[in-house]
Amino acid sequence: MMNTSNFFKTALLMLLFSLSVFGQEGIKDSDKKPNIIFILTDDQGYGDIAVHGHPYLDTPSMDKMHAESVRFDRFYVSPSCSPTRAALLTGMHEFKNGVTHTIQPREHLHKDAVTLPYLLKTAGYKTGFIGKWHLGGGTGYVPQHRGFDWYAKNAKGPHNHFDVEMIRNGKRFQSKGFREDAFFDEAMTFITESKDQPFFLYLCTYSPHTPLGAPADLLEKYKAKGLNESHAAYLAMIENIDDNLGRLDTFLKEQKMYEDTIVIFMNDNGVTVGLDVYNAGMRGPKCTIWEGGTRAFSFWRWPAKWKPQTVNNLTAHLDVLPTLCEIADVAIPEETKKELEGFSLLPLLQKGEWAHDNRLLYQNVGRWPSGTAEAHKFAMCGVRKGNFLLVHSEGCEDKTCKKYPSQCTTLRNVKKGFQHATYTTKNAQFHWGVSKDWQLFDVKNDPANKNDLSSQYPELVAEMKKAYSKWWNDQFPIMIAHDGDAGNPEANRRTKK
Repeated sequence: MMNTSNFFKTALLMLLFSLSVFGQEGIKDSDKKPNIIFILTDDQGYGDIAVHGHPYLDTPSMDKMHAESVRFDRFYVSPSCSPTRAALLTGMHEFKNGVTHTIQPREHLHKDAVTLPYLLKTAGYKTGFIGKWHLGGGTGYVPQHRGFDWYAKNAKGPHNHFDVEMIRNGKRFQSKGFREDAFFDEAMTFITESKDQPFFLYLCTYSPHTPLGAPADLLEKYKAKGLNESHAAYLAMIENIDDNLGRLDTFLKEQKMYEDTIVIFMNDNGVTVGLDVYNAGMRGPKCTIWEGGTRAFSFWRWPAKWKPQTVNNLTAHLDVLPTLCEIADVAIPEETKKELEGFSLLPLLQKGEWAHDNRLLYQNVGRWPSGTAEAHKFAMCGVRKGNFLLVHSEGCEDKTCKKYPSQCTTLRNVKKGFQHATYTTKNAQFHWGVSKDWQLFDVKNDPANKNDLSSQYPELVAEMKKAYSKWWNDQFPIMIAHDGDAGNPEANRRTKK
């Protein structure tokens, strides 16, 4: 059940919507709104699709979606899981939401956040969630308290892969087969139950996040290609997602929903287990500030409206909420609108002009030991403008931070010459590279981030550094107030990527 504060929040939003659209031209009750399916994979890299050049993967359904979609090819997310999810659902930088890590309480999306499903409900959408949440548990934080009418998940989260116990709207039942097969089965159940009401489905896989596990036939297929057990399982988990995408497409066609359903397919951060296999020529995995740490694939398909194309404008997860709200004719309350940091992508989806090519995107890996936020302003951070990435990738020198394992620990070891680090057995110097002061890269022409251009563009560097400092100083008190630095630093000892 919805908690009391969120009940009144929903009622208020619906009242604001009704008042704002009364008498507006172009918004009619008879207008058919598109269904929306948003699929987010966990720890799959930008390069982990056959059409992006992967030397081992077979992903015919992803390749087909790539061919049929508007492809945002310079699309960026956060360096890790929970931060990306917070930004996606609010249109605000994760730090302003208090989400700076994947540990409690710093993965809790603060209770006052206005989420995408709340807003879509004001436009008549039925909202459903399936799979991995990772934005907090307990009263006020779980999906059914954040705007979702319907939810399904599996018990024990990522730890069970086969014949998982599912929980749908509080009721438990046993499934058969692989976990993500059950998730996509639930997607079809939700769609069927939505009947003629437009729906928004947010489907988040656990695959290919660790712990690894995959259907035996797919696992053997990739082992037969000469890959070790871990790499084979990682790629097999991705191919299983691909199989399920194909199943979902077939279902939508059978239900005559294919043409009028928007399907968005994305990953949540940079590559993980597959880093040493293929990274599309990019530097850096998940939890780094390098190009490979936050570049995502982002495919948007609406067969009835959008023609396939590749878009190269600088875009981000912050843009999802304003885009879907515009498509759904949601009147965003003014107080919420003032807080949004993203822009509607609808002009780009329709091959129109876009007025935001001078935007700046701010990134900070976060994941510092709780209580040490202030010391991490310049530890593993970056700014993006156009095709430029300004990077500062170095561990802090805070005495408290040095007591606990963190991203800073990894960078200190790399600085000492370590070749082994998280996700790589031999390329830590490259993928977890320590920068010397601020460095500037043209990521379109240099995705490996090898050619530092900072000396050639001193004015641009000064502009971006100044903007980053202002951004940090402005959001810092909000992040602190929303518990982005709360908790016990000992939790870092138990952190898993």
